[in-house]
Amino acid sequence: MATRKAAAKPNVSAEELLHHYREMLLIRRFEEKAGQLYGMGLIGGFCHLYIGQEAVVVGLEAAAEEGDKRVTSYRDHGHMLACGMDPKGVMAELTGREGGYSKGKGGSMHMFSREKHFYGGHGIVAAQVPIGAGLALADKYLGNDRVTFVYFGDGAANQGQVYETYNMAELWDLPVVFVIENNQYAMGTSTKRSTKSPTYWQRGAAYGIEGEEVDGMDVLAVQAAGKKAVEYCRGGNGPYILEMKTYRYRGHSMSDPAKYRTRDEVQKMREERDPIENVRQLLLTGKHASEEDLKAVDKEIKDIINESAEFAKDSPEPELDELWTDIYSKDIPQGEAV
Repeated sequence: MATRKAAAKPNVSAEELLHHYREMLLIRRFEEKAGQLYGMGLIGGFCHLYIGQEAVVVGLEAAAEEGDKRVTSYRDHGHMLACGMDPKGVMAELTGREGGYSKGKGGSMHMFSREKHFYGGHGIVAAQVPIGAGLALADKYLGNDRVTFVYFGDGAANQGQVYETYNMAELWDLPVVFVIENNQYAMGTSTKRSTKSPTYWQRGAAYGIEGEEVDGMDVLAVQAAGKKAVEYCRGGNGPYILEMKTYRYRGHSMSDPAKYRTRDEVQKMREERDPIENVRQLLLTGKHASEEDLKAVDKEIKDIINESAEFAKDSPEPELDELWTDIYSKDIPQGEAV
């Protein structure tokens, strides 16, 4: 039976609060730089930015443990950075360079890190949901006490494979946290126009899956809900659904002018609900950090991001022979089907 009761916010230390601030700022500055490089023509194809949604993945990573897995959609740069992937490798992959996580062959939507237990952004809407359940099934067989975080959006939440996965996950008591990042517009259509039952977490009730709605603009609320969900899954109780009510400031992708909403709406969210500014104010009002301290953090982050951009620019493009690596068999003659 689904539940709406949200967990109480955790009492975090000044050090942990500063860590949240730094991690969210790292994602924000990285995405801003990625947008600049896209505008310069250094990033091709699609590029989906995570600006505005940073609290979701940073809060949930604070609830994760070593060995836990994560899989997500094409809006994936923030998830990579939050789980500890190197900004240089991520940026180099965005620019299609040899120094990228997929050696320049995956781009924005297709990079992975087994070391960090990141199993990809996926370009097909909702494709990552059954994949995530498969990862959780493997962990259940191994009995290793791991949990998988499966991220998908409000648009993907209407896909049929999501509900097939819900059914199997509950039937087999899989240790998986389904995270619906509800930024309210899917690609470009408001949930009010596209979805008759927009309270997505409640749909798990049909399968007996517990869940709750969370303020996805509040990193502490996300962290608390994440710890509750992880404890539930790790305890052998099966899957859990977290619907994160969040908001993206940019369009669906860099090619989207986002004319389906007003500038006033976006500005109001930036001024009143920005997740990074909210933590900044907590740090200042609680006297956990000074303005000078936070300026130093901002400078440190900007230096890291600038270094990642320079690394990406300097890294060479993949050699032609790289096309024949990382495939099922490299002995297949050219011209034959793989």
